[in-house]
Amino acid sequence: MHTIEVPIGYDVLEVNSELARRNREALEKHGITAFNIMGAIGSGKTLLIEKTIERLGKSLRIGAIAGDVIARIDAARFEKYGIPTIGLNTGKECHLDAHLVEHGLGELPLDSLDLLFIENVGNLICPADFELGEHKKVVIVSVSEGDDIVEKHPLIFSVADLIIVNKIDIAEAVNADADKMVKDARLINPRIDVLKMSLKTGEGFDEWISFVKKSCERTG
Repeated sequence: MHTIEVPIGYDVLEVNSELARRNREALEKHGITAFNIMGAIGSGKTLLIEKTIERLGKSLRIGAIAGDVIARIDAARFEKYGIPTIGLNTGKECHLDAHLVEHGLGELPLDSLDLLFIENVGNLICPADFELGEHKKVVIVSVSEGDDIVEKHPLIFSVADLIIVNKIDIAEAVNADADKMVKDARLINPRIDVLKMSLKTGEGFDEWISFVKKSCERTG
């Protein structure tokens, strides 16, 4: 009896990449710029999207996909702004994948959107491997996770287009060095853009809004 080894993981990622390519084509056909917002639980992903909707909701038509083990909680936070929102339950999975996002896109009014935020599952490991069809990958971390959080998770930072170091207003209280986190990110990914931010005080938020606007202009 012969044993045949099938590289299942490789095949899954290959299929996912093809689906992601199709998702991106669908988004670009409708002139939509998509952001994949990644980060651990409590880093500030949902609040970042909410505040961005508040700032840009009158000038851009925004939609959202909320991905989580149980997605309705974060989805409800976006729906209160009156934007098209789809919640994607991942069940036991610790990340979104292109197939799930494809279903989400099928339920959104793509002809009526300029900007799409995809909030990934709260995790700094699994989402790094799965393309969704997004135009920008954004990773948000908070100083409350410890200032070694970046160097502990190099893969997700190596694929990101922007890193946000959040909650810098409490850095001293939690004995964290936000500048170290920025330095670690740039050592991992020299081309990366890094913002220090406090969603509570508003520090760094204007720079984020500028990044979003410029990304939309380039896609459009």
